[in-house]
Amino acid sequence: MSGDDQAFGMYVEENLNALARWPEREAVVHGERRISAGELRELIYRMARALLDQGLGSGTTITLLSGNLPETIAVRYAANLIGCTVNHLYNKLSADVQAAIVRDIETTALIVDPRLADRATELLDLAPVSTVLTLGPAGVGKDLLELAAGQSAEPLAALAKPTDIMSIRHTGGTTGHPKGICTTFRQAEAFQRKLEELAEVERQLVCTTLAHVAGHLADRTLGGGGTVVLLEDFDAAEVLATVERERITQLFVLPPLLYQVLDHPDAATTDTSSLRSVVYGGCPASPARLLDALRRFGPVLFQFYGQNEVGGISTLGTADHDPERPELLRSAGKVLPGVEVEIRDPEGRALPTGELGEICVRSDAVMEGYWKQPELTAEVLRGGWLHTGDLGRFDEEGYLYILDRLKDMIIVVGGHVYTTELEEVLNAHPQVLQSAVFGVPDADRMEQVHAVIVLAPEATVDEAELRAMVREERGAMYEPARITFAEALPLTDVGKPDKKLLRRRAEEQAA
Repeated sequence: MSGDDQAFGMYVEENLNALARWPEREAVVHGERRISAGELRELIYRMARALLDQGLGSGTTITLLSGNLPETIAVRYAANLIGCTVNHLYNKLSADVQAAIVRDIETTALIVDPRLADRATELLDLAPVSTVLTLGPAGVGKDLLELAAGQSAEPLAALAKPTDIMSIRHTGGTTGHPKGICTTFRQAEAFQRKLEELAEVERQLVCTTLAHVAGHLADRTLGGGGTVVLLEDFDAAEVLATVERERITQLFVLPPLLYQVLDHPDAATTDTSSLRSVVYGGCPASPARLLDALRRFGPVLFQFYGQNEVGGISTLGTADHDPERPELLRSAGKVLPGVEVEIRDPEGRALPTGELGEICVRSDAVMEGYWKQPELTAEVLRGGWLHTGDLGRFDEEGYLYILDRLKDMIIVVGGHVYTTELEEVLNAHPQVLQSAVFGVPDADRMEQVHAVIVLAPEATVDEAELRAMVREERGAMYEPARITFAEALPLTDVGKPDKKLLRRRAEEQAA
């Protein structure tokens, strides 16, 4: 077996081997259901054979329209085992956007969560698919679980090649129409190796969609003989209750969701002592709120910086979440082993330590490219480096700092406003819970700075005080042209602030 084949076998089959080593151990918990490793492994092999009987395998693409179910994990493993490419839709996308994705990636089979049968019917009217399977009785398509029940649970060898496309994962669409990111089995295996930087997991809570980073973390947990506890949707009260009841050791959240947990009334009384790591990432975090989290949970915070296009780039470990060195809380940490990062100027020249430029990455986990977008792929991967679109710099100790997305940077009269810097200033106010800063086109073809702010209950701070604080901390250029107060920030399906929606609302109000 070649080295490539060995790497491929590790990713597809290692988790199944882990399930076989600990067959009696709890693998997945979902509500009242508790599924052992042996039961999950058998279901995967039965599903794989049922999918083969439906004509699926290498060269076919499966789209999942599913929530966080144990069967969602099983069918993804089964599909990849037989060489299918898997796309997992974000459930909160509109039917029109979902249908566009289904058509674009030439979906062979749609696999449906029975609870989403109505959406599936709507989607299929817009984008017909030849094969429709369901994860239980649904009144649409064939019941895959029924088909699988009659199949053998004997082990089945992996049928795909390392260079086959394992997944097409779409961007969240926060800066435009979702792009299909193609990842091979070999690249996925490389990303899994990057996750080895995280602490060992005994019991992981999945409270965000399996279609995003939580799915990768669930894979890692199962491969290590741990237990994945599934929640359908994020709810701060349920997260806290589940951590206490299930003795969760690892929690992954995006920063806005972490803030909701911290601000919930139950946070002060819930027993979270089982937590060994609270992993966060996906968007910038407020240093002030991270200090709150350290006071509440103790020294368990761990930041993971990456992108769908590359997986992991850098980490800020638990030891670096040091209240005595608060400046590090603004950092994305140090570059992962096996990853190269350069800061480059617009002409592609590498910049010295301390200078600001685009973060460019070279790694064996970098995507194959964007589905059916060769020109965009060539642009983003030019010179053999992934151009992330993130603006950052290194300090003298090798810590990476991210200032903004290139597309989020606001161009105003007199210079550039970095949204994360302004959000840091606003979030540092003790009566501000969250903020989102974005630019709106101005009449002079420049941009105006807008801020949407969520205040703490019974807050007394007003707009004038916040403006004065911004002027003092960052100067008049950073002062928002408009401040709006809101009860909550709208979030994307994966839990990031939906600045695209906020920007559109602001433009409509200004029209």
